[in-house]
Amino acid sequence: MNAALDTLINTTLNLEKIEQLIFRGVSPKNGWQRVFGGQVIGQALVAARHTVKAMNFDNDRLTHSLHGYFLRGGDPTVPIVYEVDPVRDGKSFSTRRVVAIQHGQAIFSMIASFQKFETGLEHQIDMPDVPLPNDLPSESELKAKYMNKLPKAMQEYWSRERPIEMRPVESRYTLNSKAREPKEPKQNVWFRASSKLPDDVDIHHAVLAFASDFSLLDTSLIAHGTSVFDPDMQVASLDHAIWFHRPFKADEWLLYSQDSPSSGGARGFNRGSIFNLQGQLIASTAQEGLIRDHS
Repeated sequence: MNAALDTLINTTLNLEKIEQLIFRGVSPKNGWQRVFGGQVIGQALVAARHTVKAMNFDNDRLTHSLHGYFLRGGDPTVPIVYEVDPVRDGKSFSTRRVVAIQHGQAIFSMIASFQKFETGLEHQIDMPDVPLPNDLPSESELKAKYMNKLPKAMQEYWSRERPIEMRPVESRYTLNSKAREPKEPKQNVWFRASSKLPDDVDIHHAVLAFASDFSLLDTSLIAHGTSVFDPDMQVASLDHAIWFHRPFKADEWLLYSQDSPSSGGARGFNRGSIFNLQGQLIASTAQEGLIRDHS
């Protein structure tokens, strides 16, 4: 396990329990000026999940959905306190509300639902017909090809050791600070944890929640010939939702197929479908983000 993934699993997502419903998390020292949104989502999910597992239900209740709002930018230099409200425990579902707090103020609010295993009717959309990850250049190959051509801020971002390995199908959207012309707002990215993860479903859910925020907001900017790295753009996640549909392994390749149906009012709306290598739809996401143009 590389150092970045080890930090993610054993430090960032390993919360300190302060009280029965209060937990504390820390941010990695990676030089970011504010806390990465995926980190807060993952930590809030871990906090909520702890309180569900503490109930010792006869049938384990796994995460099936979460809906969160980013209220303020997080400060990476101080811990984040997570307060969990055990809203309801029914016969099949448990609901938890989580508030993340820094400097006495809420920075993130989330509600999550957990369900015992049940069988039922099944259908899904088809996975897009895209190249498989082994047919795409690796991150190291992309870095060798593009790194010297990138702005300094992007060079610093891509040079860091990363807990998540990504192989974009449309690499021009990921490695360039500005697309040279507007394109259809769609992108596909293969991703997985950079090393083998423990065999714990909660860890795999938390890692996917963490990774789901990496590229989603950028999708809406493809339509406008720009990206999150454009210094003229003010971008920030406003909300985030995930639905977990089927079992998966976050250390195996997953395809993140993303599109942006609409933008307006300085906001971009984005959707994501996550498939495993077998073509099963394992999760869906949705997010709206601030995309304010200061040029």
